[in-house]
Amino acid sequence: MAEKSEYLTEEEKKYLLQLARRSIVHFLKNHRMLEEEVENPRLRHKQGAFVTLKVNGELRGCIGYPLPYKPLYQTIIEMAVAAATEDYRFPPLRQEELNDLRIEISVLTLPRKVNKPEEVVVGRHGIIVSKGFNKGLLLPQVPLEYGWDLETYLNHGCLKAGLPADEWRRGVNLEVFEAQVFSEEETD
Repeated sequence: MAEKSEYLTEEEKKYLLQLARRSIVHFLKNHRMLEEEVENPRLRHKQGAFVTLKVNGELRGCIGYPLPYKPLYQTIIEMAVAAATEDYRFPPLRQEELNDLRIEISVLTLPRKVNKPEEVVVGRHGIIVSKGFNKGLLLPQVPLEYGWDLETYLNHGCLKAGLPADEWRRGVNLEVFEAQVFSEEETD
């Protein structure tokens, strides 16, 4: 990903996963955001992140900030709730689904432009495909989960951006990023 010092520790990962779950539970119960202050400077550092929710192994929500807008812990609070309640592809999460819910967090590096599609490394790089007002993002774990090769990955990046699947062959803005990905399944 980046320098070793930028990796989250096991304790920090566990804390963020617990924070994401507490944020969702709090919001479903009280209809407002969890308020929490964190002293850890690593978690107060602004960083992009996505929160992915799965219920019984099926995708149930995935929302995040690709860029470092807010301190990491605040991003996790907000994106956990957004993934649970605002992902337009799914109905809002219900309290009775919480026992079957598994949370995955992806903490992102800053995106960087690549000049050729061949520079994308499947399984290492997440991609952001854009052209005009269209933009789509896929996390680095997605092509591995579906067994995609580079061409399929780029096709799906274009589709996510609302472009024809092969638009990357005609020219798009292509950025890559890396992610430290961790889930409750690893820490259970």
